[in-house]
Amino acid sequence: MADPSTDAAHSERTPLLAGERDASPPAIATGTHSSSSTTLADQEADIDPPSPSTEDEDRPLPLWQMFLLCFARLVEPVAFFSIFPFVSQMIHESGSVPDTDVGFWSGWIESSFSLTQTVFMLFWGRASDKYGRKPVLIASLSGVAIASVLFGISKSVWQMIILRSLAGVFAGTIVTVRTMITENSTPKTQARAFSFFAFAGNLGIFMGPLIGGALSKPAEQWPMVFGWSTFLKQYPYLLPCIVSGGLAAVAAVINLIWLKETRSLQKHHHAIVIQPPSVREVLSAPGVIPVLCVFEYALLLGVAFTAVCPVFFWTPIELGGYGWEAPQISLYLAAAGISQAIWLLFVFPPLVNRIGTGTLLRICGWCWPIGFVLLPAMNLLLRHQQWTAFWVIMPFIVIPSAGVSMAFTGVQLALNDISPNPLAAGTLNGIALSLQSAVRAVAPAMYTTLYAWGVKEGILWGQLGFVILTITSLGFIVLLRWLPEKAEGRPKKKVDVEETQGGEEH
Repeated sequence: MADPSTDAAHSERTPLLAGERDASPPAIATGTHSSSSTTLADQEADIDPPSPSTEDEDRPLPLWQMFLLCFARLVEPVAFFSIFPFVSQMIHESGSVPDTDVGFWSGWIESSFSLTQTVFMLFWGRASDKYGRKPVLIASLSGVAIASVLFGISKSVWQMIILRSLAGVFAGTIVTVRTMITENSTPKTQARAFSFFAFAGNLGIFMGPLIGGALSKPAEQWPMVFGWSTFLKQYPYLLPCIVSGGLAAVAAVINLIWLKETRSLQKHHHAIVIQPPSVREVLSAPGVIPVLCVFEYALLLGVAFTAVCPVFFWTPIELGGYGWEAPQISLYLAAAGISQAIWLLFVFPPLVNRIGTGTLLRICGWCWPIGFVLLPAMNLLLRHQQWTAFWVIMPFIVIPSAGVSMAFTGVQLALNDISPNPLAAGTLNGIALSLQSAVRAVAPAMYTTLYAWGVKEGILWGQLGFVILTITSLGFIVLLRWLPEKAEGRPKKKVDVEETQGGEEH
């Protein structure tokens, strides 16, 4: 893209999380026991990073291993999003919380998952390096299964927060899965491998709300099937948690039986040892800080909107919301999830090739404030009982708005392009993912609290939260002015490609 020599690596074929492939002896190994301090510049000057052999590049993608890893990838978004359709109602009923305070506690429950995920993500990464990828993945999946089920029997807000935090402790699956997909693929098969990865994530976003909405209060929704169960009447939100935890348990079992370890634990004593660049070296590289800011800002907008949406949809019409029940909320979230998958799989690759990463991000940047204005404006139709107009217009807002999800993959491409050195890719992505979890820990509570305050006090007809979201989204447009040229991902002109190929032939 920005650098002709790295176009092949930094196109839509670039994996969502770049990783380092284990070096084969006696080539190069990374470690911390080098006798001298090696800088990033020294590494580039002294020795080139190992490149895979032609035989390794031609290795076919192990589809069964991809299926196992993608099934494990499915677990985290299902566990995270499955409570969204019913969490507001669960807080109100089980926690005896007034309507006007639901948004405040909803944000804290959602944030607790990401807060503990932030703290423990680096722990899981280090553990996988020391003990292997497979045992860490199995442990994570097992923990998510148990914590998800326990959440369904919560009877107070503080129990919900504690158990949601416990689920976040074990939510290190995404880091391990990303790494194992990288180690199972080659430069030629990375595109296919990470398209599976992206689809699995969006499928989880689709399934999570669907499970939560369809199975909450089963004795009332499905009286012919569950009406006899006194237990499910006592714990009306347990069934979707059992299904969510059951998926994690199934993933743990099938991966325990069939998944192959990808991390070689044998040390190569005759390898040339190179220290990976330090965090300070990576952060001081040109353009890294601005791209990290763009990366996290895009995530902030997505996380804040995702947190506010369920509360906004559940809020009564007279207070500024839509007055939806859990099934309606799950239908919207599921439709948004499948729309995002379609945009990402079929529109994003050709579009980013045609217009470049930077232009794509700017288009998405302008779509955000438009969507943040249109959604609350639809409350006016409901206030005037214009039901037909509401449901006719709504799909034309939901489907295009889902297209902004392309920004999340776009900022990952920008991050890949700005990496100062192949040996720095793992460290750079590790920093970005840690900050990402921190944003997910803070943003939901902050924005849902502001939304709940606006509803409680009737500020701006209950739409204070969306006004702040709109203002926040305009900041993303401003921030993109500092996107480095190297991260713009401008498409190569046909003439440049022919000249490059001609030079290689001569």
